[in-house]
Amino acid sequence: MSLDVSIFFAALGITTLELVEASAVGLALYADSKRPAAFAYVSLGILVVFVPLFVVGDLLARLPLDYVELIGAVLMLYFGQRLVKSARRSVLNARKNKGPVEHHEKDTAATGFSVGAIEAFEASIVLVALIPVNFGATVFGMVGGIVVVVVGTYALRNHVRRIKQANMKVVVAALLLSFGTFWLVEVSGTSIADFQDLLILPFFIVYVFAVHKFANRPSPVVAVTA
Repeated sequence: MSLDVSIFFAALGITTLELVEASAVGLALYADSKRPAAFAYVSLGILVVFVPLFVVGDLLARLPLDYVELIGAVLMLYFGQRLVKSARRSVLNARKNKGPVEHHEKDTAATGFSVGAIEAFEASIVLVALIPVNFGATVFGMVGGIVVVVVGTYALRNHVRRIKQANMKVVVAALLLSFGTFWLVEVSGTSIADFQDLLILPFFIVYVFAVHKFANRPSPVVAVTA
């Protein structure tokens, strides 16, 4: 069977699109934790979905996407609000000239794995449909998308580490809250869900502003008693 160019670009596009979102969270977690393991957690979540894709592709296609996205949304909102509080503690510590807030490895692992798995699952829904049409083109497109994202992530890894910890936590929290809200809208079934692809950027901008405002609000004044 000859290589179908349209299938190749479809597989390349969906893989790149979904994994870029996972990569953005991976970069943010890496900048926050200063640990390369952040990428490993995201990669593990992706591999858990992609590895069995060509073996049990039909079964993956039958999984209720709404339930998967709902669980993912709840996880993202949970970890997002934890990072909002952590960003606030980082700001307060910086004002008091204390060291950085201790980073919890379990949060990084759970967040990275969850985002990687959810984004890979969404890509798989399209890839499963492309495999019967042209297996070779789908595989090459999928691999091409992975390569594009890996190269881009590697090129950006050193730049994000220069961002202050508190600011990085604001970005991570905003990303997680944006994805969580995005997935909730997607499974809501309301009319606004028809435009959810246009909402992710406004969600992110609003959350960045709100989280930054919360984290950098004036320090509480402690009353001194005689």
